[in-house]
Amino acid sequence: MHDQTAAPLRKRSNSLAHDLVQVLTQNIELGQLAPGQKLPSETTLVREHGVSRTVVREALSKLQASGWVETRHGIGTFVLARESQLGLRLTVDTAANVRRVLELRMGLEVQAVALAAVRRSDSQLAHMRQALDDYQASLANNDSCVEEDKRFHQLIAEATGNSYFTEIMQHLGNAMIPRTQVKGDERGGADFAHLGYLANLEHEAILNAIGKQDPDAARAAMVLHLTNSRDRFSGN
Repeated sequence: MHDQTAAPLRKRSNSLAHDLVQVLTQNIELGQLAPGQKLPSETTLVREHGVSRTVVREALSKLQASGWVETRHGIGTFVLARESQLGLRLTVDTAANVRRVLELRMGLEVQAVALAAVRRSDSQLAHMRQALDDYQASLANNDSCVEEDKRFHQLIAEATGNSYFTEIMQHLGNAMIPRTQVKGDERGGADFAHLGYLANLEHEAILNAIGKQDPDAARAAMVLHLTNSRDRFSGN
């Protein structure tokens, strides 16, 4: 009996999530939810749409995967500007494009981290610390640490207190940590687990400089991290 009812229930859950995705997507397209605006809380969405928390979480996950929204750790889920709105398209399916993205990040994040070192709050520093702890835990479990990596860099942007840094980093999305999107024949023999370990050592140096509120050390640590990331990926 249980096997006979499981499939219909799963189908209904998927259908409800799909319906909620359509409603929220339409609200975004019509401008009722603008880029940068925070979505209603999970509890509010449950109440307003008469669905379960599981359905809401599934719908938000689909929206995030489609690039409509971005979840900021401990803050909430926010509407992203679409590529057509920013006029910026990033393709990171080759090693050469990964290097180009890293060059772009060099110009953006070296300044952002210096501002973050001066302006960060204790709470923001704690969230960065948690992101790196989560990163290390994912590495230890042989899980992807891309989300934690992305979160750490986004938290630095938020700590600048300048919303333009935050918005650009949000728009970069997964292109900000593009290594897993590159085609297999472009990856060569790269051991991403080992590269992830090396990257997190550099993250720790960045966090240490931000913690000491030393903008010069923060700049130097970010330059080293992004330069090493580029060189590790290209094998140069």
